[in-house]
Amino acid sequence: MVLDIVLIVIGIVFLLVGLAGCILPVLPGPPISYVGLLMLHFTRAHQFSSKFLLLWAGIAIVVTVIDNVIPVYGTKRYGGSKKAIWGSVIGLIIGLFAFPPFGIIIGPFVGAVVGELIDGKETGDALRSGFGAFMGFLGGTILKLITSGLMTFYFFKELIIK
Repeated sequence: MVLDIVLIVIGIVFLLVGLAGCILPVLPGPPISYVGLLMLHFTRAHQFSSKFLLLWAGIAIVVTVIDNVIPVYGTKRYGGSKKAIWGSVIGLIIGLFAFPPFGIIIGPFVGAVVGELIDGKETGDALRSGFGAFMGFLGGTILKLITSGLMTFYFFKELIIK
């Protein structure tokens, strides 16, 4: 009984950290949220089926891979260079700490624009690449939030209904 409570609390912590990881670039949100589901599964009173756990493991992996591809795709789709991609990542990290919470949104855009300007692109092209980087970041973040949010829903559904 005490072990079950400890596992449930640890699971909730993993879910919260996983949700934060959907926004913070250094934490892989969906895989961390998945560990939260596993914590509940390891209790005696609350179990998920093997099929359910394998499905969500696959989803967490696929979403994490896609999240690493979407910003690059968005930047390239709008004509961005490697410097725009790196600028987007650096802008996200700087924005996260320098201007929370708005820096998370503005940072990738500004970073991509600065990267393109350093690469010698015209202002219009740089702004277009910045928009692509922003859209890629936004798409990946929304996908991760939906995934981790659904895992959190299933965790509490299982916890409360049983």
